Amino acid sequence: MKATIWHNPKCGTSRKTLAILENLSKVDLTVVEYLKDPPSREKLAQLFADAGMTPVEGLRLRGTDAEERGLPQADADTILDAMVADPILINRPLVETEKGVALCRPQDEVLKLL
Repeated sequence: MKATIWHNPKCGTSRKTLAILENLSKVDLTVVEYLKDPPSREKLAQLFADAGMTPVEGLRLRGTDAEERGLPQADADTILDAMVADPILINRPLVETEKGVALCRPQDEVLKLL
């Protein structure tokens, strides 16, 4: 099974999710450090749609200036544009497999995708 994780190595939950994926021999894993290689606006919109989430549900508030920028009250297009411009606003880790996409918080959420 193929899996892609949008990963931030500084995030404990992201590291734990990655460890789960790395320890499964049946997973062909792609790791994308999204702060260095952010997803396109189209990919981000697709990930949220496939996860059954709105962009506001995928917005990272902790450790960002999202609240000060009024992003929790903004429309989806504004949030997606902000995430593309400043990928730290993307909550993580997002994992995509052929079974779907999930925001893996807590890390055990990844098991539903395998």
